[in-house]
Formats: sequence, C-alpha cells, structure tokens
Amino acid sequence: MAEASLTVSSKNYSSWSLRGWLLCRMAGLDFAERVAPIDDPATRAELLLLSPSFLVPCLEHGPVKVWDTLAIGEYLNEIKPEAELLPTDPVARAHCRAVCGEMHSGFANLRSALPMNLKVHHDGFKVWAGAQADIDRVTAIWRDCLQRYGGPYLFGAKPTIADAMYAPVCTRFATYDVKLDPASAAYRDLILRWAPMVDWTAAAKTEPEEVEELDVEF
Repeated sequence: MAEASLTVSSKNYSSWSLRGWLLCRMAGLDFAERVAPIDDPATRAELLLLSPSFLVPCLEHGPVKVWDTLAIGEYLNEIKPEAELLPTDPVARAHCRAVCGEMHSGFANLRSALPMNLKVHHDGFKVWAGAQADIDRVTAIWRDCLQRYGGPYLFGAKPTIADAMYAPVCTRFATYDVKLDPASAAYRDLILRWAPMVDWTAAAKTEPEEVEELDVEF
C-alpha cells in the first residue's frame, strides 16, 4: 500500500493539480493518485477559477492532510530533505520562495486569458495587453533565475518547487503559441521534455472528460 494519497482533478485542465503531482514525484513520495470527478461542483469551480479557495490537490500522509500547493511543497521539503525541493543556500532559498509566492498569488490575467488545456494548440493566438504584462513578468523571472543560478532549471542543476510552480505556465505558452525570447523558450521546452511532465501530458490527452467552457475556440 502506498504511504500517501494525492487527490487531483483534471490532468488536462488543472494547473494546481499538476503542481502538486510534480512535487510529489520530485520528492520521491510513494503515493496513490485519486481523481476528483469533473462533474463535482467544487472541482468544476476550481477549473473555471470560480472558487475562492482551491481544495485540490490534496495530499494525505498518515495523519497529515495538506491541500494548498505551496504548503504541499513545504511539507514535502520537510519530510524529504534529500530531494532538495528548495535550494540549500539560504539566499537562493528565500528567492525561490518569493518567486513561488508570486506565481501562487498572482498572474490572474494570464490564468483567465490562457487557461491550461493540454489537448489543443492555437496557432497565432492573440494575447491581449493584460495577459501580455503577466507573460513579460514571468519571462523576466525566468531570465533572472537562469542567469543568476546558471540553469538549466530556475535554481540550478536540479528542479525545485519553483519549476513545479511554473510548469503549467510552460504548457500555456505552448498551447497558445506565445512568442518568447530564446532563453525563455529554451526553459519552456526543457520543462515540457521533463520526464514527469511527459507522463502527466500523456495521461491528460487520454482523459475523456471535457469542460466545454475551456474548450472553446479562441
């Protein structure tokens, strides 16, 4: 029996589920995966960004229950320190937490204008100004981290919580044909080729469920 369980929602649409799942994989946690049905009202509200608080993903590990993605990352860093989900250097660790927090609480225009959808691709998608400002900020974070810590991941040679937090943005940039500078494009492609991401994407494309509001032709 697995030592933990992780409840996720749609692999095609849920960016928060992807983040939590990646963190568990990165930590090397032995976990069973549970899927919340899309027709559940709370799950649907989460996918459509209509819920004030997201309860998925939810990690259950013995008596511990954690349902916030950043809290999941911090918890896993505590119980699996060998995975180095946060940088060992205190300055880099503080920086990592800051950029993760910015992703966790910000970029609302990007989230609403470019919803995660791994099954589609929109060539020449027109990005409106509000979303473009978010895109510019994300890529500025990426370039700064890559230059400061030497890449190929945001904080050096190994992926950290920050890479899990920004992984869904990489899928959005690919789905909506967002034009990127060379360094940002290289980072996006690295994350999309990352083995856990390849596994998640393959599973997402086999999902039969659809959310019509997120499948419209933009």
